[in-house]
Amino acid sequence: MVSKNTICLWYDGTALDAAKFYAETFPDSMVGAVHRAPGDYPAGKQGDVLTVEFTVMGIPCLGLNGGPAFKHNEAFSFQVATDNQAETDRLWNAIVGNGGQESACGWCKDKWGLSWQITPRALTAAIADPDRAAAKRAFEAMMGMGKIDIAAIEAARRG
Repeated sequence: MVSKNTICLWYDGTALDAAKFYAETFPDSMVGAVHRAPGDYPAGKQGDVLTVEFTVMGIPCLGLNGGPAFKHNEAFSFQVATDNQAETDRLWNAIVGNGGQESACGWCKDKWGLSWQITPRALTAAIADPDRAAAKRAFEAMMGMGKIDIAAIEAARRG
């Protein structure tokens, strides 16, 4: 990889599948080099996919098929700023509808356990509103949502 800093994500033998899904789902994403193990290792055999270089929305990543020892958790997530409800719905539905799971406040997990925050720019603007009462109304509306509903956030912001 050309990048000096790369996010390394641990998978249990499914790094290539995950990289392909991300490349198909998110703009400015692609699968790069696939490296196979030159010998046996604790989580696999010689010739198995060891690492996959990929990009998610311009961010260089490396998928490591390290085995079942470590799982993804909410301490790391990709936050995706969306421009409208259609984009929010498309990305949320792609993640959740492909074996993922819904969570609260715009968070969801993909089927590999990686957390995503599908965050409309309208939500970010609403909770940063200088009118703190409007920001609070928008924030409280968000707290009751799974996938973010931009129209409901904007209605709450307006009061």
